[in-house]
Amino acid sequence: MTKKAIWVIDDDAIYQIIVNKIIQRSEMFSTITSFKNGKEAIDTLHDTVNNRLDNNDIIPDIILLDINMPIMDGWEFMEKMGLLKSKFSKNINVYIVSSSIATEDKNKSKTYSDILGYLSKPVTMNDLELIASND
Repeated sequence: MTKKAIWVIDDDAIYQIIVNKIIQRSEMFSTITSFKNGKEAIDTLHDTVNNRLDNNDIIPDIILLDINMPIMDGWEFMEKMGLLKSKFSKNINVYIVSSSIATEDKNKSKTYSDILGYLSKPVTMNDLELIASND
């Protein structure tokens, strides 16, 4: 299995530390990049596209996305990413990772073709194994 690049977009600093340690311990991913909100991540994607940088080195294979964040939440991020995705050199698989158990959030996640799953926090090693093997 080829190791994949993963992004974690979540405003919770403690959760960021925990999930980064779990991802590192899994040894299933080539790179881990973290963002505090959707705007930081979308700005990075936008800069990559606009500067015509080699997309494959910067653009992630997988994104673990929180829904509730300041500045730009997960849903706003998905809308902005949808406008850019035709310019990416590869598909990005998104997994919502949230503490929300609201049925409307789970249903809304199903309306996005790039969202492959809805996971409850915290992400487990088993979750990562399923995500990494999902091609």
